Formats: sequence, structure tokens, C-alpha cells
Amino acid sequence: MKRIPIVPTLLVLVAVGVMIRLGFWQLERLGEKQAMLARYEAAQTSGAQVRWPDSPAAVERSLYHRTQIECRAAAGQTTLSGRNAKGEAGLAHVATCEDVGGGERQVVLGWSRDPSAPVWTGGVVTGWIAPGPRLVADPPLAGLDANAKPDPKDIPNNHLAYAVQWFLFAGVALVIYALALRKRMRERG
Repeated sequence: MKRIPIVPTLLVLVAVGVMIRLGFWQLERLGEKQAMLARYEAAQTSGAQVRWPDSPAAVERSLYHRTQIECRAAAGQTTLSGRNAKGEAGLAHVATCEDVGGGERQVVLGWSRDPSAPVWTGGVVTGWIAPGPRLVADPPLAGLDANAKPDPKDIPNNHLAYAVQWFLFAGVALVIYALALRKRMRERG
């Protein structure tokens, strides 16, 4: 009688079980991500203005809402790759803002193709809370053009693809192991 090796078989079955569990975990994450994206889209369309978040948990609840802060002073400015409201590529001008409460906030002032920093010393900023968190000014400041509005649709949601990938890995592992067992049994047979 041909015997199936116990330890290698158990190792393969455990690995396959882990891969299947990872696939189901990705399906759970898919539902969570869809709920999060729906919450962000509702926030963006509600037009409700919220306070600037004061904790990491509050950031999650505040993303894609409108807010307003008072920037007492603007410090170092930098540029990042960005898009304007028309979708054109260029530079987003970002300033570090010291708000009246003493905290520092990242404020995206606006968009241009010119890398030189615009003159902006502070003031009231109204806009959208974007991941980071950062405040994307709307209307733009310092004579700059409008940045693209932060959009939750830009957040990737590829958990279904990851789930399928894990299930395929599990299937391929079983097929490869079955072929290896078949070859081993033929050689011994």
C-alpha cells in the first residue's frame, strides 16, 4: 500500500487553511472598506461643516467634511504633485499653519504650475479635510488656482482581488502538492 507522508501533508493543509482564512479576511475587509467609502461620500455631499479633528479617531470621522480654521501664522511652505479642479497636473502648494489653539495643521493653499512659493502669512481657511490630515483650501488662497477636491473614489478598494488571489494560491498549492504526491507514488510504485 502506498502511504501519504503525514508531516508534509499536514504542513500543506495548514498553509492552505491559512490562505483560505486570508481570503475570507479580505472579503470582510471589502465590506468594511465599502462602508467607509460610503461614509466618506455621504460626508462630502452633506455639506456639513465640522470642527477640525483633535484626535486620530476624530480624523477618521471628519474626513471629507468641510471645516474652517484660523491660521495665526504660516511657516514652511512646500509643493507636492497635485491636480487642479480641471484635472490638470501641476503643483499643490502646502503650508504649515499654526492655528490659534497652538496646533500645527497642513493647509493645501492651492494649485499652480509655478514651483515658487506664494506669499501667504495666515488667516481664516475654509476647505475640505483630506487624508493626512490636511485641509484643502476651498476657495484657494494666495492667488492660486483651485486644487482638485479630495475624492474618496481615489482610495483603492482592491480587497475582492486580494481575496480571489488568496483562494487561487490555496488552490494552486493543493494542485502542486497533489501532483508531487502522484509523482512520488509512481516512483515508489
